[in-house]
Amino acid sequence: MTTATLRRSYRASLILDLRGSAEAPETAIDRIKDVLKSVECKVTEVENLGQKEFSRVVDRKFPSGLYVQFHFEGPVSAPVAFREKLRLDRTVNRILVQSVK
Repeated sequence: MTTATLRRSYRASLILDLRGSAEAPETAIDRIKDVLKSVECKVTEVENLGQKEFSRVVDRKFPSGLYVQFHFEGPVSAPVAFREKLRLDRTVNRILVQSVK
């Protein structure tokens, strides 16, 4: 089996910064789901964990963010491609992608 056909399950946790955006949270989540589909992933579940305060505030103008988790299946190269596609997106503050068994 080659690495191109090998598929794994992943969980991506994102913190979204929607302060300067007129975009609704649901619209931003749908846009990120489309990014996952563009890197050949199948989204199995989306959890909107809501707005949460940060335990350590780095920027006093940004004390809280919208936490969202995506559960998806994709090729081994999916986490790197997903991060690269969202690298310049100003609404995504943090990304953590974990492999799930």
